[in-house]
Amino acid sequence: MSFKVIKAEQLKGNPFHMIGKEWMLVTAKYEDKINTMTASWGGLGIMWNKDVAFVVLRPSRYTKEFVDHGDTFTLSFYDSSYKKTLSYLGSVSGRHEDKITKSGLTLKIHEEAPYFEEANTVLVCKKLFNQAFKDNNFMDTSILPDYYPAKDYHTLYIAEITEVLIKE
Repeated sequence: MSFKVIKAEQLKGNPFHMIGKEWMLVTAKYEDKINTMTASWGGLGIMWNKDVAFVVLRPSRYTKEFVDHGDTFTLSFYDSSYKKTLSYLGSVSGRHEDKITKSGLTLKIHEEAPYFEEANTVLVCKKLFNQAFKDNNFMDTSILPDYYPAKDYHTLYIAEITEVLIKE
């Protein structure tokens, strides 16, 4: 199947449902390697008069190294039949096995940005900003024990959505 490019404002779907319930893959390339991880935290919006996506990655995630070294990454979304695959890709590290091959997904490249043919929607993102979360930035510290007992705070990435690919 092929994809067509649309404008970000033509994107259909509820981002709260797409990200929080259906999940997404964050995929990036570093040198000759590609890694991906499942994420369910993030958002879409407008920043600096640009269509943007924001995602948060923990320092322990192998994919973070790939995102940190490159200029672009993709966020890709799937129908519910891929939930088991996304669960696997979120629970196994690419440091220890070739999880992309084992997942059965078909790797594609769009202008240097890796994604998977099985996706129904792909956001090609160009990094604009990143900042690590810190203790003193939390206004509501009651969330810290539940989400950061090890103080392994996320890094926030804000990225311009340069292209949206949707399955035709």
